Amino acid sequence: MKIHPREIYSLLLEASQSATPVKEVVIGLTWTLCQADDIGLAMSPGQPTRTLSWSGTLVNRTVAELAPWVRSWNPYEATVGMAAINGQINAASSLIKAAQPLSPKGSGNLAVFEYFLPEIQNQRVVVIGRYPRLDRYEEVADISVIERQPSGSDFPDPACEYLLPTADWVFLTATSIVNKTFPRLVELSQNAKLVLMGPTMPWLPALADMGIDYLAGIKVVNPTALRQTVAEGGGVRIFETGVQYCVLPISS
Repeated sequence: MKIHPREIYSLLLEASQSATPVKEVVIGLTWTLCQADDIGLAMSPGQPTRTLSWSGTLVNRTVAELAPWVRSWNPYEATVGMAAINGQINAASSLIKAAQPLSPKGSGNLAVFEYFLPEIQNQRVVVIGRYPRLDRYEEVADISVIERQPSGSDFPDPACEYLLPTADWVFLTATSIVNKTFPRLVELSQNAKLVLMGPTMPWLPALADMGIDYLAGIKVVNPTALRQTVAEGGGVRIFETGVQYCVLPISS
């Protein structure tokens, strides 16, 4: 770890200083989409609200204007900021071109776990965030799930201090960047193989110097279908209509 993970926010802003105007922002039930030169995604906040004072004012603002919102403690502002940043970074990133597209046999949202399954069997695995249908892999790997809103056998947030330092593999949702837990979770995972994953993930080269071993993000393969799926409340459905998971090893 050469760059402290707390620097992620400064690096994201440096990479998204663009005067490109935003064409559209869609805050869907599960995903938030920002369209400028390219599409960026971020996971929408789990709690709805009626009091967004800036609704109806985002179109034609520049990416550089919205990007600093990623530092906000308001979850909706941070999500919009992250989506704007992703659209800018991912449009120019050479990492997406180098990454291996995944063609899963099962559910597209589980493509990353399917890909790593041969390596994580009989390993201590911690997953940050409960992924739909993840339980199908819990029979072949020792998987512990840490979730902000735990249910069933999930562990609550504070368990990260105890589970991550002894894990062999950690799968970290990129939504942790938006909710500001990313720096500490990365610090705690330095003894593990660390996979940063999800549609919220920025294809940022500097992540390699923060202790991340693999990037597992998405590329947009059908912008029109993706936009419609997001607007119609789609969650895992986006993997069947508009995006594809890709994996890239980046550890030096």
